Amino acid sequence: MKSSADVQPDACSVKLVDPERVAAVEARMPSEQDVVDTADVFSLLGDPRRLKLLVALLDGELCVCDLAAVTGMSESATSHALRLLRAHRVVSVRRDGRMAYYRLDDAHVRMLVDLAVAHTEHTDAIHPERSS
Repeated sequence: MKSSADVQPDACSVKLVDPERVAAVEARMPSEQDVVDTADVFSLLGDPRRLKLLVALLDGELCVCDLAAVTGMSESATSHALRLLRAHRVVSVRRDGRMAYYRLDDAHVRMLVDLAVAHTEHTDAIHPERSS
């Protein structure tokens, strides 16, 4: 008699159920480096402070001082976060004398932030790790 530890209810009984579909998915799968780079972008968006900066930039460019004021972060923390976002090409900078103005780097970033915010605004997420 098999013990419950020997039973694998989720194990596939066949190698491939739909080989044509598997081949199609494999053909469109991004390269391993592209997957890693994409995961990096999502990890950048996963920090609430950095996400606040990006939401602030949805309306257009702002200088570090204004970004710090609108997000409640120190200028130093704001600059550090912006350096990281800039290194990953999520934001870009325009210099005007000693002032640096930041903006979202492109429409793709804007779309990611817009979609993420819209998703949370219309969804009641269940967070088991948070107490009610």
